[in-house]
Amino acid sequence: MGKRDITATVRRNLVVQAAKAGHAQRMAVMARPCLTRLLPSDARTYGGPTFAWWMAAAYLAVLTVRSLIHLFATDGGAESIATIDTAVAGGKNIIALFGQWGAIQLLLAAVMWVLLLRYRGLTPFMYLIFVMEPVLRAISGYLKPVEAVGIVPGDVLNWLAVPLLAVGLLCSLCGRRPRTH
Repeated sequence: MGKRDITATVRRNLVVQAAKAGHAQRMAVMARPCLTRLLPSDARTYGGPTFAWWMAAAYLAVLTVRSLIHLFATDGGAESIATIDTAVAGGKNIIALFGQWGAIQLLLAAVMWVLLLRYRGLTPFMYLIFVMEPVLRAISGYLKPVEAVGIVPGDVLNWLAVPLLAVGLLCSLCGRRPRTH
């Protein structure tokens, strides 16, 4: 092996190591959440992991079903789901409020579907809203507690959903991994 061959081999090895280092550096940058992705300059393009987008779509489907139940169930889900006694004075008002709550939830879900399907780049922003909504409802419930006969499923499920949604938010703020061949 001549001197030129050794030099060429060393050069090739250096190029390969530099490429690997660059790939590792790109991976480290992609793994870091970037807050500028909350409100990206191009809202039509989503650069985060695909599973995070699908997780947002699944959660939004649950929110849509919830809003339809509040809107169309005969008791708005007040007694049948939330175990609130509606046989009291003003019970019809409780049911009416649940129905109206379902209507506004359905409108918000429709806006969120438009954002998710048309403006995918706003997926991290949607996750931020997804995380904030149950937290704000919990604060409201603390300040103005609702008296229920049993366990309110929303109280339990919200605190299970918040950590999952927070993980989805963090993931959606990170870049997508490049594909390896």
